[in-house]
Amino acid sequence: MKLISAVIKPHVLDDVRDELAKAGVQGLTVTEVKGFGRQKGHTEIYRGAEYTVDFVPKMKLETVVAEDLVEAATTAITKAARTGSIGDGKVFVSDIGQAIRIRTGEIGDEAL
Repeated sequence: MKLISAVIKPHVLDDVRDELAKAGVQGLTVTEVKGFGRQKGHTEIYRGAEYTVDFVPKMKLETVVAEDLVEAATTAITKAARTGSIGDGKVFVSDIGQAIRIRTGEIGDEAL
């Protein structure tokens, strides 16, 4: 099992969710986050005054998938989230040692 975490732009969330559903991903957790990468934030002008936005609003997606779905899920995320602009985001894949469904006690892939 693998944990896939992705940080993406907020406006592509629906497209990413749809692509993940097509790829066979059944569960997804989404969190509103703020941060910065290489872009180090940006400047904006509001009512004639320029100010710096240090932390850019993003969405963090997390899903745990079986080994055979990792490639399809990461491809779906990168395909749907890519705009070609700076700040499109990142995808991280980590190992998961154990998963347990609380309601039934199922363990491993059955818990997904």
